Amino acid sequence: MEKNIEGPTILKEEVEAAIKKMKNGKATGPDNIPEELIKALDNLGINLTTKLLNTIYDSGTIPENLCKSVFIVLPKTPGATECELHRTINLMGHFTKILLRILMHRMHKGLRPEISPKQFGFMPDKGT
Repeated sequence: MEKNIEGPTILKEEVEAAIKKMKNGKATGPDNIPEELIKALDNLGINLTTKLLNTIYDSGTIPENLCKSVFIVLPKTPGATECELHRTINLMGHFTKILLRILMHRMHKGLRPEISPKQFGFMPDKGT
């Protein structure tokens, strides 16, 4: 028996909400497209991004250029020379961030009812 594993298409409203949550002034990923450009395109940017993300979502294949990221090593303390005294950050493209934000929001929405009401750690709107 074959299961239908297709989910709902990505909605324009989901893309718009994800774009609105993006903070200005963040470093670009390997595509060098700043989030300010995506925001400046307004409805055109939302529509094009929605179409792109639905193509990716429907095909189940993320284009190779969206899978690329830049790793930057930063010292935890000034003058650090040991590996363990450094941390790594990952810069990915903003279209990838939008897709991941939408998928994470959907998963969180679906899992939220399954999480115990006693769970406070790592939960939004709950203090520890």
